[in-house]
Amino acid sequence: MTANPRIVSDPNVCGGDPCVKGTRIPAHIILTHLAAGDSWETVLSQFPKLAAGDIRACLESTPLT
Repeated sequence: MTANPRIVSDPNVCGGDPCVKGTRIPAHIILTHLAAGDSWETVLSQFPKLAAGDIRACLESTPLT
């Protein structure tokens, strides 16, 4: 799987957790909202800096267990 450029990890931002590029929004927070049943529209309204492509990138960057 190729890394998505929308998801970045910087040791100086959020403790190095993967975040949506240009924000301090960790990918795992977005995934937690989706897992709790929030729709994409709800997540986008709660995080106005995000675009639908950012949510898709969070999903694509998560390893399947």
